[in-house]
Amino acid sequence: MLQTLRDHFGHDAFRGGQEPVVRALLEGRSALAVFPTGGGKSLCYQLPALLLDGLTLVVSPLIALMKDQVDALVAKGISAARLDSTLDADEIRDVYARLDAGSLKLLYIAPERFANEAFRQRLKRLPIQLAAIDEAHCISEWGHNFRPDYLKLAKICRSLKIPRVLCLTATATPKVAREIRKHFRIAAADHVQLSFHRSNLDLRVTPCTADERKSLLLEKLTAVDGPAVVYVTRQETAEEVATFLAKSGLSARAYHAGLPAEFRTDAQGAFMAGDTRIIVATIAFGMGIDKSNIRAVYHYNLPKSLENHTQEIGRAGRDGQPAICEMLACGDDLTVLENFIYSDTPSPRAFGNLIDRVLRLGPVFDVSPYDLSTICDIRPSVIATVMTYLEIDGIIEATGTFYATYRAKLLNTPEKILAGRAPAERKFIQQILDSGELKRWWLYFYPTPLAEKLGVSRDKIVSAINGMQTAGDITLGVSGVRHGYKLKKDPGDLKQLSERLVEKFQSRELADLARLSQVLGLSAYRGCLTGYLTKHFGETLSEPCGHCDRCRGLPAKVIKRRKYRRATDEEIAAVKNLVDEKHAALATPRQLARFLCGMASPAATRARLTRHEAFALLDDLPFAEVLVISEVA
Repeated sequence: MLQTLRDHFGHDAFRGGQEPVVRALLEGRSALAVFPTGGGKSLCYQLPALLLDGLTLVVSPLIALMKDQVDALVAKGISAARLDSTLDADEIRDVYARLDAGSLKLLYIAPERFANEAFRQRLKRLPIQLAAIDEAHCISEWGHNFRPDYLKLAKICRSLKIPRVLCLTATATPKVAREIRKHFRIAAADHVQLSFHRSNLDLRVTPCTADERKSLLLEKLTAVDGPAVVYVTRQETAEEVATFLAKSGLSARAYHAGLPAEFRTDAQGAFMAGDTRIIVATIAFGMGIDKSNIRAVYHYNLPKSLENHTQEIGRAGRDGQPAICEMLACGDDLTVLENFIYSDTPSPRAFGNLIDRVLRLGPVFDVSPYDLSTICDIRPSVIATVMTYLEIDGIIEATGTFYATYRAKLLNTPEKILAGRAPAERKFIQQILDSGELKRWWLYFYPTPLAEKLGVSRDKIVSAINGMQTAGDITLGVSGVRHGYKLKKDPGDLKQLSERLVEKFQSRELADLARLSQVLGLSAYRGCLTGYLTKHFGETLSEPCGHCDRCRGLPAKVIKRRKYRRATDEEIAAVKNLVDEKHAALATPRQLARFLCGMASPAATRARLTRHEAFALLDDLPFAEVLVISEVA
C-alpha cells in the first residue's frame, strides 16, 4: 500500500484520515469520508483503485473537476478516463472499447449518466470493485445542495452489485452524514471525519448597511495583499461590484453563469494565472478550483447556508498561510434570499398539472424537461426532483436520454452518399434523406416519428445518421433533449400523489429558511465563531480558536432587517394594469408574486416578460406581502 503511494503519488506517508478510509475499502467495507476542502479526499479512492482487481467508478457532478483529475492521473501513468457531454462520438467509442478490454482502472462519470438504460446494462457486464461518490452530501433532500440524481445512486450501486462504496464530502452535518450512511449501508465505525478547524483562517463578521457595503469592501481589499474571491448572490451584483472595484483601481473581474463560456474560462484562467487579483463571483465559481494562495474570501452577500459558507471559505489559504474570511452581513439580503426560497416552491395547481401530464402518457413515454418546465411553470431542477421521487417510489423507471431533432448539412451529393452501399442499406439511407425537412441549408430529421413510419427501431435511424457523419458525408447538429421512462406500477390516486409532493416541497422550503437563520446566528453568536461553525458539523472545539472576531474581543451583533416600506399607490396601480394585460404566464397569484419579486419563472421567460417594466417592481418586499398584493390585484 505504501509502496503504491510512493510510486504513483509521490508521498511517503498518508495525510490525516486517509489510511483508515483506504484500509476499510481494501478490507471490503464501504466508507464515508468527511474531509474539509483540500483535505485529500481523492487519494482515498485513487489508491484503492490501483490495488483492487477491477474497475473503480467515480461519480462527480463537475465536468471541469473530472477532466482535471483524469488528466492528472494519466500524467502519472494511471489508466483513467471520463464520460461526459464534452466528448465526441469517437472519444466515447474509445472509452467504451477500453472498458470492454478491461484496460481502465478509473472511470469518471456524472450521476445523470445512470439515466441511460443501455449504459446501466453495459456496467452490469463489468467487474466494478469500487464506486466513489464525490460531493455525497448532494444525496440529502435536507442538505444544502440536493441533486435529485444523487438520490438514486444507492439503489443503482446495489443493482450493479458493487461490493464497496466510498462517499466523500466536505460539508455534511451529522444529520446528512447519518442519511448518507443509511442509504449506502455504511457502518458508523467507517465514517471518518476530520476537523473543520483550520487554524490559518481568520473568521470575521462585519454587520453593515447596503449603502456602505461597497466602500467597506474596497477598503478591505485595498488593505489585503494577494488573490481574493468576493462571493455575491446575483449575477448583476457580480457585474456591478467588479466594475466598481476596477474603476477604483483594483484588478477585478466578474464570474457568473450568465456569462458566455469563453468569458468565464478567460476570467477563471486570468485569476488562476495571477493576471487578475480579485474575482467577483456567484457560487458558479469555485467548485474544483485549486488555487493554493487565495489570501481572502469575502461574502459581499449573505450565503444561503453555513454549508455554503464553509465550502466557500475553504478555498482560502490552502497553502497553510494566513487568510481572511469575512462576511459583510447586511440585513437587506434576507429579503432576496428568502424570496428565492419561496419562489422555488410551485403551487399545488402546478404540481397537479405536472403529475397529470406525465402519468397519463402510457406505459412507455418520453418527455422534454424544457417543455414541461414551461407548460407547468416549474423550474427544471424541480421537474428533475419530481421525476426522481417518482422513480424512488417505483412508479417509473428512466430508460435513457435522447435528442428529438437531428439537423444535417450535406457535404456530398445524395448520389455520392449512397454510392457503394448494399441495396438494402442504400434504400434505407434514401428513405432517411427523403424524410429530411429542408430549412435553409440544413435538413431536419425527427427519428422517433420516422421510426414509427418506417417500422424500425429509433436506434437504427440514429445509427445511420451518425454513420453518415462518421463517413464525412454530413455535418451534424442535435437539439431537443428528451428523457425516456417506463411506467412500473399503477401510481394510484394522482391527486393524493400530488398532495404528497406538495407537502415534501413545503418541508424543504422550511428547511431552507431554517438554514438561512443559522447564517444569521453566526453574527449574533457571543462565543468563538470557529466553534460555531465546527459545532454545526458535529465537532466541539476543546478551546476557542484564538483567531476570530470574538476571540479578538469584538462584540456580537444581531443582523437587523431594514423596516419594510409599503407598496405605493402607483405600484399597486401598475400591478393591476399588469393583471389586466392577462398574460398566461402570470395567471395565478404565485406566478405574479414571483414575477414582481424579480424571480424569472420558465413560462415568464419564454414569453419574454422579464423585459416588462413591471418585472422586479416589488423585489425589495417580502414574498408573503407581494403574494397578498397579487391575490387582491
